[in-house]
Amino acid sequence: MRQGEVRHHARIDWRHTLTTDEILLATPLGQGLAELTRDATGARLILADRRHFAADNLSALSRQVFGFALPLETSARWLLGDTAVTEGWRVTIVERESAAADALPTVIELERDDIVVRLKIDEWSEVQ
Repeated sequence: MRQGEVRHHARIDWRHTLTTDEILLATPLGQGLAELTRDATGARLILADRRHFAADNLSALSRQVFGFALPLETSARWLLGDTAVTEGWRVTIVERESAAADALPTVIELERDDIVVRLKIDEWSEVQ
């Protein structure tokens, strides 16, 4: 993620279902940074220093923590390539697994104002 000239890098391990999300953020070398969860009771974030944050939904939580709302409520759709559901962000699919029309994205960029988030997806797996 880049905001102005400041850059942040993180690894993301995300488990998503229709009713829940579990997102683990780590440094590029694997040190835990944060754990983000969403379910019917709301959204919660626990940072590595054990600070806790909670909100009704992921967008409100990101606004509380970062000062701006990330397009997390629609992330399952834009991660799969639907760039029309962006909550004011410009979403660009930079690369896909292959040239096939239904190929999953492997690099996605989100831009809004001076904020740029670039996601590189190393592996897609289906949860049973």
